[in-house]
Amino acid sequence: MLTALYQQSSPVNRIVLLGASNLTLSLRLIIQQIQHHCGGPSEVLAAVGHGRSYGESSQVLIRELPGIIACDLWSQLEAGNTRPTYAFLTDIGNDVLYGFPPHQILQWVTWCVEQLQKQSAYIVMTNLPIVSIESMPEWRYQLFRNLFYPSCQLSRNEAVERAKVIHQGLIELAARKQLILCEQQPEWMSMDGIHYVYWKRRVSYQHICAHFSVSRNQADLAVTNQRFSQKWLQHPRFAYQKRFGKEKRCPQPSGLLADKTMVFLY
Repeated sequence: MLTALYQQSSPVNRIVLLGASNLTLSLRLIIQQIQHHCGGPSEVLAAVGHGRSYGESSQVLIRELPGIIACDLWSQLEAGNTRPTYAFLTDIGNDVLYGFPPHQILQWVTWCVEQLQKQSAYIVMTNLPIVSIESMPEWRYQLFRNLFYPSCQLSRNEAVERAKVIHQGLIELAARKQLILCEQQPEWMSMDGIHYVYWKRRVSYQHICAHFSVSRNQADLAVTNQRFSQKWLQHPRFAYQKRFGKEKRCPQPSGLLADKTMVFLY
């Protein structure tokens, strides 16, 4: 049904979302916040998922997803598109606790940025919440590392040092590629230092998504189309995943919002 509807749809823009847990938990909110500045309805391409890695397959409980750079989002991105493209990259940090070195993580993020810039995307990216990471005490680091990343062998000091290298690397990447880099406020973060406090999500994403600059005409369109109370008419499902080791596929788009925004989930 959605495939036929998609062929008849007329989105005013394309939104690309790359991230992990924070993005997964607030997907609808983030789409709406970006549309507030950029207009809608939209074609949304999202590579998200709890524990998602930018470069390698990652598994959380029974579900395994490919790395963001290896998913099918990129082939869809390259499909014919003449609409404005807005991209949001976040949750850059899981790969530290998966044991990948900073230079490799930065290479993966750089590759994503370069693919998006080939499509003339306007890019906003969040940096690692380095203040929250540095202030985490040893006991809390050990607790959350063992809970969420049981295979990780990095000490707190090693993880912090790697996070600092990536934090600086993203600053340099943003300057080199001329994209918007948003620093995350420590008061937004929960006890684990990397996830947003539930009741501060809206405020944090309002702040972050305000970095999407728009023309006057687009701003007028955004005001016309803002529907912050819109609901999912159909929740999106992953195009490809493994559950209990078995491959599962779902045709895309698979998600639909009330304003006819369609979501491709990878």
